[in-house]
Amino acid sequence: MKIKMNVQTAFHGDLLRAGKIYEIDEDTAKRWLASKIAVRAEDNE
Repeated sequence: MKIKMNVQTAFHGDLLRAGKIYEIDEDTAKRWLASKIAVRAEDNE
């Protein structure tokens, strides 16, 4: 699932920066969406 980060965080040794779009596994993405540290990215971004 593509998500856009609202905050900067480390994930599996990688730095995920706020405002950038990343491809994340669906289970993790759902948790991040629920906790509002990320939003679902649009396909055309």
